[in-house]
Amino acid sequence: MGDMHRHQQDLKLQRSSSCLPVGRPQSHSGQKTQNEAGMSIDYLMLITYQYAMLHVNHALNTLEALPPASRMVSPAIALAFIPFVVTLIIRYRHYFLLFYRAVIVRKLQDYLTGIPREERAFQYVMTHAIPGDPQHVLDTFDQWCYHCEYLSNVGPQKGKILDRLVYDKAPLNVLELGTYCGYATVLIAQALPLGARLYTVEMDLNNAVVADKVIRLAGFDDDTVELIVGASEEVIPQLKEKHGVQKLDFVFMDHWKRFYLRDLQLLEENDLLQEGTIILADNVIFPGAPHFLQYVKSCGKYQCKIHRTSLEYFRYIRDGMAELTYTKLL
Repeated sequence: MGDMHRHQQDLKLQRSSSCLPVGRPQSHSGQKTQNEAGMSIDYLMLITYQYAMLHVNHALNTLEALPPASRMVSPAIALAFIPFVVTLIIRYRHYFLLFYRAVIVRKLQDYLTGIPREERAFQYVMTHAIPGDPQHVLDTFDQWCYHCEYLSNVGPQKGKILDRLVYDKAPLNVLELGTYCGYATVLIAQALPLGARLYTVEMDLNNAVVADKVIRLAGFDDDTVELIVGASEEVIPQLKEKHGVQKLDFVFMDHWKRFYLRDLQLLEENDLLQEGTIILADNVIFPGAPHFLQYVKSCGKYQCKIHRTSLEYFRYIRDGMAELTYTKLL
């Protein structure tokens, strides 16, 4: 028990002498340095390992109090798990870091500020971005996500794929499913040809309010971008009658992954796709959309290409975007 007490004291001293800041001072590089990322990962690994060791020591001390026959094999089994746990932590450290930034930091900042994360991001963008400059608005969002808090925007790496496809296709009618904070909306809108229209759908009212402010800050009005608040399964069947959409030239999916297949089939059933329509679906590898991918590869209606990238703002987590071309063939 004395060893356990000293180990707990050592942990308290280490925790008091090392601290990972929740919001670090802003830089204008747009990228987190490799040293900063390494420090964050190393610190996360350290506290996780210490926490595991604390509980292992506690279990061993408890086992020592048992009769010899009851504890003969148990300490050896417990010790055998230590390398496994450490290996697991090292192998998946980037996912632990994602959980820390996306969940723990968010909860802490929500509690401290009383303001939702998306609203905090908008306040930063409004303060630092140049109004009417879409690219500067996007760059400012990226600075926030690299250096402050994580947002599931499409990000700069995948953004280049989306921007290139929109620019090359020059679509006149575009549908975005999952507006979120308006990052991809701004990116698409700035690449549209003159006279084109973007219909973007967001089911969360609070996110829609933030997105509308971001879209207007970037300089786009209702003639270019129409923000529709509602669930995608309700909005899609109303696009023709209520919003005057006959056919779609381009569709970007970045909402709930489990709805990708359902909404694609809704677009087919409501005759909103035409030969050559491009559908770009994000996050098909992480967190993944396996049923969606299985359908588009086997139904015979689409040409499918996977763009292998990394998760937005986490270059060591693999992800991908599915580019589909509607052929109408069965």
